[in-house]
Amino acid sequence: MLGYAIKKLLYGLLVMAGVVLVVFILFNILPGDPARMTMGQRADVQSLEAVRKEFGLDRSKPMQFVLYVNDLSPISVLDNDSASQKKYHYVKLLNFKDKALVLKQPYLRSSYQTKRDVTAILSETVPNTFILALTAMIFATIIGVFLGVLSAVYKDSWIDKSANAFAILGISAPSFFAGIIIAWLFGFVLSDYTGLNMSGSLYSYDPFKGEILTLRNLWLPMTTLGLRPLAIIVQLTRSAMLDVLAQDYIRTARAKGLGRNAIIYKHALKNAMNPVITAISGWFASLLAGSFFVEYIFGYNGLGRTTVTALEMSDFPVVMGSILFIAFVFVVINILVDILYAYVDPRVKLVQS
Repeated sequence: MLGYAIKKLLYGLLVMAGVVLVVFILFNILPGDPARMTMGQRADVQSLEAVRKEFGLDRSKPMQFVLYVNDLSPISVLDNDSASQKKYHYVKLLNFKDKALVLKQPYLRSSYQTKRDVTAILSETVPNTFILALTAMIFATIIGVFLGVLSAVYKDSWIDKSANAFAILGISAPSFFAGIIIAWLFGFVLSDYTGLNMSGSLYSYDPFKGEILTLRNLWLPMTTLGLRPLAIIVQLTRSAMLDVLAQDYIRTARAKGLGRNAIIYKHALKNAMNPVITAISGWFASLLAGSFFVEYIFGYNGLGRTTVTALEMSDFPVVMGSILFIAFVFVVINILVDILYAYVDPRVKLVQS
């Protein structure tokens, strides 16, 4: 089991290394001068050269990549001075003349526009996106399992056909299109009845109370983000329930005189949840990435809106940091799920080895 876990961790490191390489190449071939973006169009030549030196843009591309990897790596070689200590907050492992091998947290560099640390910018928005993705997944799971069970129990009825039609619509409709329709319908046309707004973040500012939690601004983006996983969970639950309800032990339970609810929820649903759990574990990371346009449509202050806004302003360090964070979440979740599968079912290790 330990060898299997180490193997998965090495695969994860290789994936992250590939993502870092692709992200660096992509955002270093795009047009535009980062120094000009930072200082503005009226900056003089000396100021531009100073900014290029600060960001390491005066070096060759291969050297820039080496410096970027050195910033991202938790074990790095840095200048042995107070400026580096203040910038990276490291712990020395080995000390040389003017260099030091250090242990630090990954450094995502600074924003071109605000000059703030990208890690600090992301730390303000990631919790909001996490709450949005988590509530969307809970919403999709509860409603999806309920509709899937109803669809299987009342197979070929109007309930089954309606649930299937809803699932097909949920899978087919892009999130940005569904978000526009939901925002217009429930946040504008029916706003007097729903009490919801077309846009708004999880926290709003009150001039007297300061920052306050505004949960009503979570409903519309949560529903939009959860539509697609909800539709898939409906179909997975229906398919698994139909398969389980046809098993011999279910017929035996009926023959023993067990009630309908006991058969469905105690025996059938429990054994039909495996594919649903698999879908939930995979969809949560996808929702973090899929929240980009949903947050932008609803004006929800999260990682997606921050990234899209940074991309519009060519603030590449923020965009690169967001992409690397999402990739890291994907890798970690996939590793944990693979290890969990191997722990629950040892045959997984044998097949993959």
